[in-house]
Amino acid sequence: MRGQDAGERLSAAELGRELGERATLVQFSTAFCAPCRATRRVLGEVTRMVPGVAHVEIDAEDRLELVRALGVLKTPTVLVLDADGRIVRRATGQPRTADVIAALGEAV
Repeated sequence: MRGQDAGERLSAAELGRELGERATLVQFSTAFCAPCRATRRVLGEVTRMVPGVAHVEIDAEDRLELVRALGVLKTPTVLVLDADGRIVRRATGQPRTADVIAALGEAV
């Protein structure tokens, strides 16, 4: 079973999508989560601004095994992965664009 330690890796197979060339923003969401919709917009904006960054949104209810393995307790939860899929940052709640860009600095 996966732990929550920094440095843990996620693969493209686990995410259901290829990793970004430089970094990947993984968002765990649920259907009725209003902050999740706002988070989707923020992360989409960042991926358009920063080349080589991908955004992967995962429906937490559909991927309960992964949610439990990663210790995701609320939505939205965002994981910042480096190019190798290593988790370098984790945050819950709706992020600000500037905070996401700063977190990407640790991944690239």
